[in-house]
Formats: sequence, structure tokens, C-alpha cells
Amino acid sequence: MTTPQLTFWAAAAITVLAAAAPVTRERLTRFAALTGFSVTTANARQVIDHFAALRRWRLITLAVAVPVAYLTDDLFYLVLGWCAVSVLRHVRPPLRALHRHDDAEIYRKAWLLGLGCAVAAGGYLLANQGATPARLAHAVIVAIVAVAVPLAARNLEAGPAPEASDDTARAESAVRRWSARTLYLAGTAIVLSGALLVPGQPLRPELPEYSTPVSFPESRAAFTTVDEYKAPTCAWISSMDNPCRYWLVNGEPFPQAAPYVIGKGGAPLPAPFMPSPDDKAVVYLDKYDRRMTYQDAGGVHRLTGPLADADVPEPGFAGQNRYVALTGNGVQITDTTDWTARSIPEARQIHDINASGVVVTTASRVLVLDHRGRTRTDLPLRETDDDVPEDEYHLRPDGGRLVVISGDEGRVETFDTGTGKRLSSVVPSFPGDEFLNVGLGWSKRGSFMVEALYSERTYFLDLATGELRRREK
Repeated sequence: MTTPQLTFWAAAAITVLAAAAPVTRERLTRFAALTGFSVTTANARQVIDHFAALRRWRLITLAVAVPVAYLTDDLFYLVLGWCAVSVLRHVRPPLRALHRHDDAEIYRKAWLLGLGCAVAAGGYLLANQGATPARLAHAVIVAIVAVAVPLAARNLEAGPAPEASDDTARAESAVRRWSARTLYLAGTAIVLSGALLVPGQPLRPELPEYSTPVSFPESRAAFTTVDEYKAPTCAWISSMDNPCRYWLVNGEPFPQAAPYVIGKGGAPLPAPFMPSPDDKAVVYLDKYDRRMTYQDAGGVHRLTGPLADADVPEPGFAGQNRYVALTGNGVQITDTTDWTARSIPEARQIHDINASGVVVTTASRVLVLDHRGRTRTDLPLRETDDDVPEDEYHLRPDGGRLVVISGDEGRVETFDTGTGKRLSSVVPSFPGDEFLNVGLGWSKRGSFMVEALYSERTYFLDLATGELRRREK
């Protein structure tokens, strides 16, 4: 339990215990001293009934006010729960002639002074700090009390004159004078606390140290090739230098890479970390400045600006390690030869990229784009079941042909990227019980290659006829 919560519950407990205190002889003695009234056996019941009713209604209002104060983190409602009874129980039209109580005049002036201060302070705070829902609720309650107090005061002044001879009438007059005093004090407390007590703000959980940029106490690890790498295995361990907190590259800590990002629900997820296929570079989320970063033996290059955990993309390499693709809210492609980058906001996944163009899919289309971002081919995206492998897309190095391999039946279709026309559609027939596994792209001589599922052998595929020819090593 936090300190503000302890403070609230302590205040609430003290308030409720004070409200539940029984009517004691000391309380009657204090009442007699402040009103100048002698409490006797004949009129004591009338005075005791007044305080008992006040105690009962105050407990009822506090039963409502305490949960409201806890849910809103606003101590003003505790003050309101204590004081509201002294104001609201007397708000009704007077039925008798008015007899102003001179001994309440000083409390009336204090009330007017407090109301003026509350209006000035509340207006200043609303003008300078904005009209939040909590402040507006305070203002409405203060306005209601500002109207209710004069009405209640008129009703309390409509009782028997202080010089009445009847013992019961004198007791009633004393109770009204006491009530007028508590009315003005309670009203003053409500309007001042409504103007000055600021609703609390819920405590925000502290984010783990890797979720925000930190200083650079550690040196950056370097490498020539990534022979092996291992993900961090402990998210929350307190020991800062424990190797399990870091990505490990070639068995050594790689401290500049963020180990985790915060996923949905607050759970830690491994941060992106992707070595290139030739193991000479790696893309990762920088632990210190929260940018996606490319690093090789030649140095470090920033690929993005600072990122929130929810916006961190997934990295990938393409085009024989020349291109880095970041897939998240759209796709960003960076050419590592000149570090130029371009974004494709509507893309959801990148499938192939080379010097002639890029193949991406959106929510409903398959697009072939050149490196200026112009669309060369626009095909509908096939809908497949979740248990069916995704279709494959391969762009010929010169950008003139697009090969699509369906994941469900292994059909290989070839499209002209200039016109979008389908040129051929074949289903390769492998020897024996073999099936098509994946496409491998084009060879240096311009032949399309595929891999068999079980033997993992490589074949050259004639895209026009479907004829297979085994590649000899």
C-alpha cells in the first residue's frame, strides 16, 4: 500500500470513528458552555435527540462519501460527508417569525469571508489550470452549498426567541443557535475545501529501465561476424551485470541491444534482434535511445527515430543483405549501400526485394513497386486458411517477372510485372512422393530454382512447361 493510500485510509478511519462517537456528558457540557443554556433533566432528552439524529445522518452520508473519496482519490468528499448534514438537514422554508441570533453573527461573517475566498481561489485555479471534471464537480457542489447555507440559516432563525420562558422552547432555541453556528462552520469548510483540495492523480507504475532511454554507462560491443547469438533469459532480475539480462553475441554480452519491450498487458517480450544472412551485420533496438539500429564491423547506423514499445517493428534482410526491411505500421526499406530509406505505409509484409523493385502485400492486394514507389503490378491477395502456408512471391532480378507459389497446392504462376498479365500456371511434378517445398529464386544464369520437400534437393523449374531438371552440385 502506497503512502497516499495510507494517508487516505487514516483520514477516513478518523472521520468515521469521530462520527460514530456516542453522545457523552462532556459533549452536553460543551454545548451548555457555548450556548449559555443550562441542561436539566427536563430538557436533556431534547438536546440528546438532536445530537443522536446528527450522528445517525452523518454516518449515513459518510457511508456514501468514503467510497466516492476512495474511487476519485479526492479527500474533499470526506469533508463533504462530514459537513453536509449540518447544512442540508435545515434547508426548508421557515414556518415562524425570524429571530436573528446575535451570537451567530461572527460565524456568518466568517462564512461570507470563506465563500468569497473560495470563489476567488476556485476561479483562479479554473482559469489557470483548466476545467477538469473533478474541479467542475467541486464547483457545482460549492455553488449548491452557497445557496443552501442562507436558506438553512433563515430556517434556524425562525425559532422561538432566546428569552422564551418555556423550558422546552428555550432548549429548542439553544439547539438552533448551536445548529446555526455549525451550519456556518460546515458551509465554510465545504466551500474552502472544494476550492483548495486538489483531486489526487493515480500513481503510474514505474516502467522497467529498458523501456526509456538511459545513459551510456556501458561500452558498445563490437564484432566481425555473428557466429552465434542468444536471447536474454531473465527480464526482471535486479543484478545489472548478470549476463542473462543481455543478448549474447559470440558468447559475450551485447549491452547496447534492448533485451525486452513491454507487450500488451505489461508482459516483457524479447526485443527485435536480427543477424543478416551472411552473419556480418545485425539489426536491433538500441537500449539507450530506443532507435532501430544497424551494426556491422564498420560501425553503427540509425534506421529510425526513438520508438515507443508498441511501435517497434520487426526487422528483416533482403536482396543479398543489401536491404533492411522494418515491418510494423507499414514497411520501411533501407538500402545499406547509401542509407536511403523509403516507407510504404499501406504495406503489411515484404516478400522480396532487389535492385529492380520490391514485392509487398497489403490487407487485400499484392503490389510490385519500383524503387521510386510507383506501382508496377497490382494483384488481388488470395485468401487462405490459417493452417495453409502463405503464398510465396519472387521478383526476377531485372524486375520483369513475378513468380507466385501457392501454399496450398504448390501451383507456380508467372506474371508480367509491366502489364500484370499471367503468362503461365504450372504444378511441378516431382519424382516419387516428393512435393514442392519452397522457391529459391533465380540462378545466375536466369533459371528459376525450387526445393523438394523431403529430400531437400534443388531443381531448375521451367516456368512455362513445369518441367523439372535436377541441379547438380
